[in-house]
Amino acid sequence: MKIAVIGQSLFGQEVYKELRKDGHNIVGVFTIPDKDGKADPLATEAEKDGVPVFKFPRWRVKGQAIPEVVAQYKATGAELNVLPFCSQFIPMEVIDHPKHGSIIYHPSLLPRHRGASAINWTLIHGDKKGGFTVFWADDGLDTGPILLQRECNVEPNDTVNTIYKRFLFPEGVKGTVDAVRLIAEGKAPRITQPQEGATYECIQKKDNSKIDWNQSAEAIHNWIRGNDKVPGAWAEVDGQKVTFYGSTLVDNGTAANGQPLEIPGASKPGIVTKAGLVLFGNDGKTLMVKNLQFEDGKMIAAAQYFKAGSSAAVELNEEEKTFAEQMRAVWQSILTNVSQIDDSTDFFKSGAASMDVVRLVEEVKLRASSCQLQNEDVYMNTTFQDFIQMCVRKLRGEDDEEELVVDYVEKNVNNMTIKMPHQLFINGEFVDAEGGKTYKTINPTDGTAICDVSLAQISDVNKAVAAAKEAFEEGEWGKMNPRDRGRLIYKLADLMEQHQEELATIESIDSGAVYTLALKTHVGMSIQTFRYFAGWCDKIQGSTIPINQARPNRNLTFTKKEPIGVCAIVIPWNYPLMMLAWKTAACLAAGNTVVLKPAQVTPLTALKFAELAARAGLPKGVVNILPGSGALVGQRLSDHPDVRKLGFTGSTEIGKHIMKSCAVSNVKKVSLELGGKSPLIIFSDCDMDKAVRMGMSSVFFNKGENCIAAGRLFVEDSIHDQFVKKVVEEIKKMKIGDPLDRSTDHGPQNHKAHLDKLVEYCQTGVKEGATLICGGKQVQRPGFFFEPTVFTDVQDHMHIAIEESFGPVMIISKFKSGEVDDVLRRANATEYGLASGVFTRDISKALYVSERLNAGTVFVNTYNKTDVASPFGGFKQSGFGKDLGQEALNEYLKTKAVTIEY
Repeated sequence: MKIAVIGQSLFGQEVYKELRKDGHNIVGVFTIPDKDGKADPLATEAEKDGVPVFKFPRWRVKGQAIPEVVAQYKATGAELNVLPFCSQFIPMEVIDHPKHGSIIYHPSLLPRHRGASAINWTLIHGDKKGGFTVFWADDGLDTGPILLQRECNVEPNDTVNTIYKRFLFPEGVKGTVDAVRLIAEGKAPRITQPQEGATYECIQKKDNSKIDWNQSAEAIHNWIRGNDKVPGAWAEVDGQKVTFYGSTLVDNGTAANGQPLEIPGASKPGIVTKAGLVLFGNDGKTLMVKNLQFEDGKMIAAAQYFKAGSSAAVELNEEEKTFAEQMRAVWQSILTNVSQIDDSTDFFKSGAASMDVVRLVEEVKLRASSCQLQNEDVYMNTTFQDFIQMCVRKLRGEDDEEELVVDYVEKNVNNMTIKMPHQLFINGEFVDAEGGKTYKTINPTDGTAICDVSLAQISDVNKAVAAAKEAFEEGEWGKMNPRDRGRLIYKLADLMEQHQEELATIESIDSGAVYTLALKTHVGMSIQTFRYFAGWCDKIQGSTIPINQARPNRNLTFTKKEPIGVCAIVIPWNYPLMMLAWKTAACLAAGNTVVLKPAQVTPLTALKFAELAARAGLPKGVVNILPGSGALVGQRLSDHPDVRKLGFTGSTEIGKHIMKSCAVSNVKKVSLELGGKSPLIIFSDCDMDKAVRMGMSSVFFNKGENCIAAGRLFVEDSIHDQFVKKVVEEIKKMKIGDPLDRSTDHGPQNHKAHLDKLVEYCQTGVKEGATLICGGKQVQRPGFFFEPTVFTDVQDHMHIAIEESFGPVMIISKFKSGEVDDVLRRANATEYGLASGVFTRDISKALYVSERLNAGTVFVNTYNKTDVASPFGGFKQSGFGKDLGQEALNEYLKTKAVTIEY
């Protein structure tokens, strides 16, 4: 059948796609014009298929059809018009033209709830049944004969969003397509709509969505959920318009404990509890709302109403007033340059410094020992009024945050008890994966299971992304002062430092990292990274730019650096916590929210990090951690339309796949830190002992599971044999064993599959004719241990000369004395370009070589010396983008240019 699809939106797009699958000929798509340069999804889909698309801004003027528009429509030769969702007025000349007429989808059970806000009114009226109708269009407003109807139950706490996603959208698409099938088969009925039960309600807008408190709790609940989230039910509270979201009916047998909130017109004050704002109907029954939004757009959890800096203030009793006056005197003694302390006096704008904060905290303790302040409390409440309000709430015990519930797995190991979260972390809570799915994470030291870990599913990814999006767009994080954001990140680093031994122990048993290295590098550098980026939060700035088009008027052009939004981070298993820190710290400092997928084999430090982030006070939804498979979780993050940036560290093969998915989905910003085959050139004029020591570190550091490991050593022929001899002597001194043993030099490989690949890699080297000096096989003991290995006589064409081992395998090739350019050619003859190194006492030679090595990092007379302030990233197929340093911030920021004429 020849069909014209008239409408818009994702719903229209899905109907269009299903009609094409059914074999119908879509002769034209008529939709709305592009908005802000972006086409409607229906138009995008049709244009992709080569279907004619028409984007008329209107079909009629002054009630009369536009002849040119009607003519273009008629030229398509449509036999049926399908209107899945249409916001335009379509003239009857178009409606009646096709052979089979026109059908329209409407999201209610007609004749009930005619009009544009049908879903809203289904909920507002408290209907127990909802559904949709596909009807034959006529010249009335949703009055045409019924072709098909389908119904569903309306759940007590459904919102417009939930009922639409659960039933009206998916079943509505199917129902519309089924209606077309009936028409094609000649079986479509035309059932006249009955007059009985017919209703028409107005369009819901902000100005008519004010809450009437003089009704039952259920009616108030229905009004709030019927307007959630658009246009939003509101009421006057403390002199300002406050919008209510997330309403649920409450069991009236449960007493509400909290702080009263006067609401004009309500039968009794609301109660702000830890769970939300409890409201009362005129029947004495209750409901609860989860979120509130103020006129300035700021949205908060309702439970935080009295902590959100709103105009609502705690009324002080006489004892509290006395305390306030005592503190006024303290402020006066500190701020000696201020003549009088009033409620608006700002502690820091009046000249207070960090030592004054310490003094103020101690002064409070002297006068009210039960009011235990932290320095951060002063920084977050800088005016005298806010400071007193905060102190009084603490004295009343009303400032307690919602308790973080953690189902720990506890183990006594490394002379301590470690407490490990093992569930997904979504929206500030540890939760099970959908369906309770789990997997076992393995200790590589002995191959035994550590614990069961929740295995994220696609629905869990969607929940985490939604939480991150809400936290960014509507939560306090997106609106937080950058300096306050920096303090929270710094507090997180402090907590990590307090738990550093526990984090290092978890890292050791989960990844096989030697404990001393885990403490210094895996955890130590992670702490340094968060502290470093905490300092950047209030230093992210744009610039002013002189422009040529400045005459005859005056112009000002400036740039702003803005956060991107929801960022996905996918990290590998070699440095589980450090890779998290390198990306997440910059991401958070820039003001974004994050959904992070740790490597499936090493999830535990990431989950411990989530706990510490929550305890540091990062708002819900800012950090979300999803252990799971790359094929499922990583792929969904790459595809998700609400993720705007993805940072990935891992293999080049997977990096290419991610880059493609990010491009196809929504052109996400991407940064990739991928594979490497880093060359290390050792000249005969080097400090031999240092070259041996650092050369071994360049290969065997972290058991060779190191992205910048020297994948190939080029040693000048005159010192080659001496160098190899010394390396072998040092390897013999290395202790292979339990990573928790402080004397261990070399721990197990991360997991069994990687161990097997190393064995195969070395077998390939032997087959190709390279000389195996030592190692090359698995250590005969429980766990995943592999011997430190040395190959010499490695030729440029060999597999082991080209591909990285990502393990403790030293690949040595000779080069002739004096042939600097030739060894540079060989060193650069790789598709990778992550790192490189050179050892020589000749500074001119060192500079010459470092200029010509094609890699993101060049080490001279050292190796593995990364620092939080120095940018890190590769060239060629080692990826693009930077971790660490100021440049890392740019990976998580977007630049906006603003030009003003004045």
